[in-house]
Amino acid sequence: MIPAGKRAAVVRALDEEGVDYVVTDETSGREYTAVATFPLPTAAVEPVLERLREAGIDESTYTVIVAAETVISRRFEALEEEYAEDSDRGGNHISREELQAKADDLASGFGTYVLMTVISAVIATAGLLLDSPATVVGSMVIAPLIGPAMSAAIGTVVDDEEMFRRGVRMQVLGVVVAAAAATAFAFAVRSLALVPPGIDPLELAEVSERLAPNVLVLVVAIGAGIAGIVSLMTGVSATLVGVMIAVALIPPAAAVGIGIAFQIPRLVVGAGVIVAVNVLSINLSALVMLWYKGYRPQRWFREDNARAAFLKRVAVLVAAIAVLSVFLGGVTYESYVASTTESDIRTAVGDELAAMEPATELLELDVERGGTVPPLDTERVVVTVGAPPGAGIEGVAEALDRRIEATIGEEVRVEVRLVTVERA
Repeated sequence: MIPAGKRAAVVRALDEEGVDYVVTDETSGREYTAVATFPLPTAAVEPVLERLREAGIDESTYTVIVAAETVISRRFEALEEEYAEDSDRGGNHISREELQAKADDLASGFGTYVLMTVISAVIATAGLLLDSPATVVGSMVIAPLIGPAMSAAIGTVVDDEEMFRRGVRMQVLGVVVAAAAATAFAFAVRSLALVPPGIDPLELAEVSERLAPNVLVLVVAIGAGIAGIVSLMTGVSATLVGVMIAVALIPPAAAVGIGIAFQIPRLVVGAGVIVAVNVLSINLSALVMLWYKGYRPQRWFREDNARAAFLKRVAVLVAAIAVLSVFLGGVTYESYVASTTESDIRTAVGDELAAMEPATELLELDVERGGTVPPLDTERVVVTVGAPPGAGIEGVAEALDRRIEATIGEEVRVEVRLVTVERA
C-alpha cells in the first residue's frame, strides 16, 4: 500500500531496482492512494523492502508477502541472477517480517503446546525404560519445542520484547512440563510393576548415556540451534530440524523424570545438566547466527536497543554455559582417565599372567573407581583368571597388586577370581 505523496518515490525505487510492478489506484478513501504489486526472488525481498522503506514505506504501511508459484518475465530472471545466493547482493534468507511470521506460526497454542509436550515426554520415557532407540526417536517427532527457541532469538535481534519473553516462558514451561510428565509416568510404571521389580535404569543403555554427559553435548545443541534458525531464514521446512532440537531436550528431560521416580540423584543431576546446557546452547547459537546474518530492527534508532539486548543476553548465555561446562569438562576428563587407566591395567595384568606358570589367561577385568572430584581414585580391581583344571593361583593377587600399583602409581585393592577352563 502506497501512502499519499509517496507514489513517485516508490515507482522510482522499483524502477531503479529493475523490478516488474503493477500500480493500481486505491479508492477506499483511506490514507493510501495506490497499491503496488511486484514479484521478487526470495533473496531480494529484504533488500528491496529496505529500499522502499528509504522511499517512505515504513513499518506502519500495509504490506503482504506471499509465495509466487511461477513468474514468467525476463526482468525477473535478471533479478534472480542479481540476487543469486552466491552474489554480493544476494543471500538465501527471507525478510525480517517473514521470519517473525514463521516464528509465530511455529508457536502453537498453549493447550496444544502442553499436550504435545506431555505426549512426547511420556513416549520418550517409555522408550528409555524399554531401551528402545526407535521409540525415543519417535517421541521427538511430535515435540513442539522449536518454536519457542527460535522466537526468543528472533525477538532479541528485531527488538520485539514480547516475542522474546514469550519464547523464554514457553521454553521453561516445555522443559518443566516434560520433566513432570516423565516423572509421573515413570512413577506410575514403577508403582504398577509394569517394569521388572528391582530393575536398575542405569543398566539400560538409553538411560545410562544420559547419566554422564561430556562436552560433545554442546556440539549437538549448537548444531541444532544453527540448523533451526537457518531453516527459518531460508524458508525451508522446519519440521525435521525441530526433531533435532527435540533430540537435545526431550530424552534428557525424560531421564530426569526417571531419576526422580526411581530415586537416582546422579541421574537427575547428569540429565538435568544436559537439558540446561542444551537449552542455553540452542538459544545462543540461534541468536548469534541471526545477528551474523544481518537481521536488525526496522527502525535505525531501535538498533541500539537490539544491540544492547543482544550483547547482554549473549554474555548471560555464555557465562551460564561456561559454568555448566565445568561439570561437562570434569565428566569428560574423568571418562578419559578411566578408560586410559583401565587400558593400562588390562595390559599390565595380561603381561603378568602370561609370564606365570601354569599358563593362565585374563577372562574379565572390572575396575571400580570412587571419589567426588574428577579424576576419581581407582579403589578396587577385580580380575577373573582362567586356568587349567587343578591349577592354583596362590600369590597371583599379590603379584598383580604390585604390578598394577606400579603401573598406575596409586594404591589399589586387587581381587582375583579363578575360573577353571577345560578345552577339548
